Amino acid sequence: MDAMFRFRIWGIMLSLLVLLTASLPGATPERRVLVYTKNGKGYVHDNLAASSAAIQKLGAAHNFAVDVSDDPAVFSDQNLKRYRALIFNNVNNEIFDTEEQKAAFQRYIRAGGGFVGLHSACGAMRNWPWFWELVGGKFVRHPKLQTFTIKVKDSRDISTAHLPKTFSWTDEFYFVDHMPKGRHILLAGDLTTLDDPAREKYPGRMFGDEFPLAWRRKFEGARTWYTALGHKPEHYSDPKLTQHILGGILWAMGQSPRAARHP
Repeated sequence: MDAMFRFRIWGIMLSLLVLLTASLPGATPERRVLVYTKNGKGYVHDNLAASSAAIQKLGAAHNFAVDVSDDPAVFSDQNLKRYRALIFNNVNNEIFDTEEQKAAFQRYIRAGGGFVGLHSACGAMRNWPWFWELVGGKFVRHPKLQTFTIKVKDSRDISTAHLPKTFSWTDEFYFVDHMPKGRHILLAGDLTTLDDPAREKYPGRMFGDEFPLAWRRKFEGARTWYTALGHKPEHYSDPKLTQHILGGILWAMGQSPRAARHP
């Protein structure tokens, strides 16, 4: 058997091995995420084009594919199997058309899928307690858009390691209730820097002079991550926010929560 013939046989066997491995159960799935932007009746953020484009740019730079849709028909068992994480990008109010779509979403989460919620995601599905628990809270209100101070509560997390320990940020300061136990708080807003006449009504002194603005947790087998930041379209060209979101996406897809240390 000459060398050229052996080389050809080896190449064929290698190709067959690659195809077989890709088809085996448990083979590494494609790094693909779904950015979902559906809004029901009510307020719709004008940041959807900018935020979706920013996530697509992150995907191109960090080797994951990004699909964007506002069609609730994407929530089927077969379609959701394609995705390592679902990103609910500034969704609001009622975002599903059928009970089966909701059930497919639940099955995806319970099978270990990843979830990322951005800004008004906490204001979606306001009559569905399971969804409040998934996100980590239910939207209550926000004061007027203004500048306030944010404190980083975990400076080693993959989604916050790039941030200074405290920084000023101009945004809607979201207050949520129905907060489940077990959230790992990543960012908190300093209430002493906030002009909020309704503070005593809610949240009062629940968290002292701070209120959580970003967190991660494990829920029913899934990795879930949420940030309240990101009201304005220009936020999505600010590395503070885009790197924050990137870390959340990577963690939801299965990466370690701890940022790599550099010498």
